[in-house]
Amino acid sequence: MKKLMLSCALLSAMAFSVSNLKAQSTNYKPFKVDLAFGYAVPAGSGSKGGVVLAIEPKYAVNNSLTLGLRMESALTASSIEIDGESLVGDVKATGSYLLTGDYFLKETGFRPFVGAGVGLYSLAGIEIGDEDLEIGAKTKFGFAPGVGFETGHFRTGIEYNFAGKNLGANYNYLAFKIGFFLGGGKK
Repeated sequence: MKKLMLSCALLSAMAFSVSNLKAQSTNYKPFKVDLAFGYAVPAGSGSKGGVVLAIEPKYAVNNSLTLGLRMESALTASSIEIDGESLVGDVKATGSYLLTGDYFLKETGFRPFVGAGVGLYSLAGIEIGDEDLEIGAKTKFGFAPGVGFETGHFRTGIEYNFAGKNLGANYNYLAFKIGFFLGGGKK
């Protein structure tokens, strides 16, 4: 409930800010699509790592603010061990659909940014024990703050995804992403 209230407050603040800003970016084309891939570090003990892929269409409200919709998939593994003839560990898949906002600290050239996203996380996983197998799926509400920079059409960032838990397993993860964007260049 606290996450829902925090997210509603964040979205309300973003909507209020957008209504008080210029209608569109004067330095950049208004629409762009970010494409990114990277390394995902799952939370919890025995974390191994994984991969993350993302696509995010965005609209430049002005030179400093973009709003978007991030669709991302992360596949992570923790503590996979082969002990004699048994396999122990877990594999988790997380899909997210987040409304995002990035605030750029500079308007041209090398552009560092801070951002956040709120929305839905689809959680699915397989936990393999000594003698049992658990499979579970759930959709949860979550958020993801992050930082990074853009230069030219290159983009890199670090974000922490608060995705929640399913079957007692923690689906939160830290993502290191690099990528590029189509559109959105200088006018």
